Amino acid sequence: MLVSGKELFEDARRGGYAVGAFNLNNMEILQAIIEAAEEERSPVILQASQGGLRYAGLEYVAAMAKAAAAKATVPVALNLDHGTDFSQVARCIRHGFSAVMIDGSQLPFEENIAITKRVIDMAHPNGISVEAELGMIGGIEDDVVVAEKDATFTDPDQAAEFAERTKCDALAIAIGTAHGVYRGEPKLDFERLSEISKKTPVNLVLHGASGISEEAIKKAIPYGIVKINIDTELRQAFAQAVKETVKNNPDEIDPRKILGPAKQAMKEAVRAKMRIFGSSGRA
Repeated sequence: MLVSGKELFEDARRGGYAVGAFNLNNMEILQAIIEAAEEERSPVILQASQGGLRYAGLEYVAAMAKAAAAKATVPVALNLDHGTDFSQVARCIRHGFSAVMIDGSQLPFEENIAITKRVIDMAHPNGISVEAELGMIGGIEDDVVVAEKDATFTDPDQAAEFAERTKCDALAIAIGTAHGVYRGEPKLDFERLSEISKKTPVNLVLHGASGISEEAIKKAIPYGIVKINIDTELRQAFAQAVKETVKNNPDEIDPRKILGPAKQAMKEAVRAKMRIFGSSGRA
């Protein structure tokens, strides 16, 4: 069933767990995510980045995801990930997304507030939740590129002001995570996370969580983290399975036999994350 992101956030906050948000780019990834959610009895967020929408086509992504959600027996939200363009957000809303993210983190503070409020004015009357971002998470997420030297952590006082003025449903914060593959072990700033949590009751989102330890994830959730984004680890599982299949079966030409093992590998990766996030059995 297709539900708003806000509904999932509120349930997660009350239940003391986080919902995984997994990026999809094709049918096999979508199937892997939904099958994992069904088997784990977990709520789930399907999300597509602007690059993913260009690759697969907005109409295809929306149609596939809505069909999967309609058939699913667990709550499913469909989210735009890192929307940086107002018109792109509007197109996703028109195509039935139940959640959107407007990423104005690279804009000056007042401009970020302004574009977030503009999106909320469009989304909330339609029952669609809005996630914003404050602070800049390093790394590459399709269209969003932030050099390590330009990454900035979220200021707790600004987070409180931003949440109060925008009334966003969730806020992605920068506390030491990064998009893409980590070089070395990431260190999360739990003191900063604690301060943000104390200063504002807004639902918090952790981006760039692929590669973050299970211990760190479980430590972060009680501070109000209700949504955790995973993309890189699905790509890694997909790529490794395809490489092994082609290596072991060099004459194979059937896409189903090449992509089938990749789908299974991604499903197991998603299931493992759901258990860590505490969302298994919460549907």
